[in-house]
Amino acid sequence: MTVFGCAGCDAVLSSQLAQVALPVHVHQKWGNGLLPVLMEPGTYAVDLEPSGPPWLSWSEIGADEAAARGVFAPERALSFGPPGAIVIAPGDARGTILIPDRCGGCCCGLDGRDGPNLACAQCGQPVATRIDDCSLWQAVWFAPNAVRALPDNQPTGRTTGWEWQKWQSVPPVAPDGSWSPRWAAAVGAGLAHLLAASEGTPVALPNGPITDTFGHALDALLPAGTPAKTVTLAGPGVPTREFTGRILLVPQHPQTGERWLASTTAKTVPMPADAWKQLASPGEPLLLPVTGGLPDGVQRDDPLPRYPWEPLRPDWGVFLHTLARIPAVREPWLRRIYDRVKDHPYARPF
Repeated sequence: MTVFGCAGCDAVLSSQLAQVALPVHVHQKWGNGLLPVLMEPGTYAVDLEPSGPPWLSWSEIGADEAAARGVFAPERALSFGPPGAIVIAPGDARGTILIPDRCGGCCCGLDGRDGPNLACAQCGQPVATRIDDCSLWQAVWFAPNAVRALPDNQPTGRTTGWEWQKWQSVPPVAPDGSWSPRWAAAVGAGLAHLLAASEGTPVALPNGPITDTFGHALDALLPAGTPAKTVTLAGPGVPTREFTGRILLVPQHPQTGERWLASTTAKTVPMPADAWKQLASPGEPLLLPVTGGLPDGVQRDDPLPRYPWEPLRPDWGVFLHTLARIPAVREPWLRRIYDRVKDHPYARPF
């Protein structure tokens, strides 16, 4: 367990927190309404990429310098601030106060446009940024150089194994019939890796959730023809099979972010653990006996399964962010897809 404190005065700035993997939807922008809290209570994650000013345009950076830091396709600008920002749930922040002249946003709250907007209540130093505006996940971001881990007498939380039965799956469809933003982000990131693994050739998808999730997008982005490879699910709890000529959809550990690796040379496509479990175990509607009106032993679905009111559209922003960080995007065929989506982000399948 970790407690974060002010680097200047050691004042406590957080509750006790356990580290988890950085969510794939961490920088997602979605819709026009308010989004929920990004992090589960009692957890934190670290973004290893630089954040904050200074920002440099792609023309100022150059392809070689960008590639050296793991970005292989043009982005509008890249941060050259310090890496290692720490994100927590707003309810886990302690001992901070708002900085009134840094509370800029759009229409519903704060978006961090003015820099750190939370100060240490004890010494007054800016330490974090509160985000709660429309289209953004609600979070508090500790500036990397403004906080440090304080000594904590609580037992260190252990890293669990691949106990996938205990993982929570992400519901693809929200209660109002729209697609879940978390699901759209997970599919956008997975699609980027899946395209790279395909090497530009058609792939065969198994009937069921994988085809429902990726089929429409792959049909739009890959050429038609005889499939060269087969996509299949692999991971803990999935029976081992021959993986030759297959692309494996595998989970990332929810605490460490580590990719599940089978003893195979097959290409692997990482998926967030909650999204992978949804594909591996879609679940069945809870069946409850009905009292009155139906014969004994007859059951009905309760609650009714949720059905979306529009086709699934992977999050194009997450897709581009992920694809830009895969070295294969430098190959001409994949770079063409990247440029096309960047120039026309709302065209099919997005």
